[in-house]
Amino acid sequence: MPRLRKRKRLPTTIYLPRRLPRGLALVILIVVGLSIALRDRDRPAAIRTTAVAAPTVDSDFARYHDKSFRVVRVVDGDTFDIDAADGDSPNTRIRLWGVDTPEIAHGGKPDMYFGPEAARFAHESLDGSTVHIVLSPLDTRGRYGRLLAYVFLERGDVMFNELLIERGYAYADSRFKHHYDDQFKQAEKRARRAGMGLWSKVTSDKMPAWRQRLER
Repeated sequence: MPRLRKRKRLPTTIYLPRRLPRGLALVILIVVGLSIALRDRDRPAAIRTTAVAAPTVDSDFARYHDKSFRVVRVVDGDTFDIDAADGDSPNTRIRLWGVDTPEIAHGGKPDMYFGPEAARFAHESLDGSTVHIVLSPLDTRGRYGRLLAYVFLERGDVMFNELLIERGYAYADSRFKHHYDDQFKQAEKRARRAGMGLWSKVTSDKMPAWRQRLER
């Protein structure tokens, strides 16, 4: 496992309450419901989205927030499984908030530039280790139902999301606003200036499609 830089001070993470206050949970539910309604109003009825039940965010906070779990499988640079049941699955799949690592080969598609390197770094850092999970009240689930999380290698110490960016294994994902949006963008700027990881040789055509659009 690579030697990880020890922070002299705690990151600016806010450890949110284990359970959302009822008022805040209600506000989030109303906002999510309105967003879904506005997004789906012009869709055919057959493909409209079903609203998520109210307990979802609260139950995720109760089960995962500010708790530690063992990593049982690393999927790629920004996705892995922990040893906690999730519905019918024996494990919970984690998708890191605010970062996007290049994809590795899957579904007939080849590796993206620096995808294997990012996946290897995640394996070296996370395989069999215990990580600390911090959730956001903005959202707890992303695409495909994966749990969105800030992941610390130890409680209050190195945040793996930011470490990926600092080492040049991931892009700061600016498509979705989150608590560390500015902090991650600054980390990327430093990595880019220093030519860390993928920034040593990456060209626009080798970047993910969303990042290519941003670069243009």
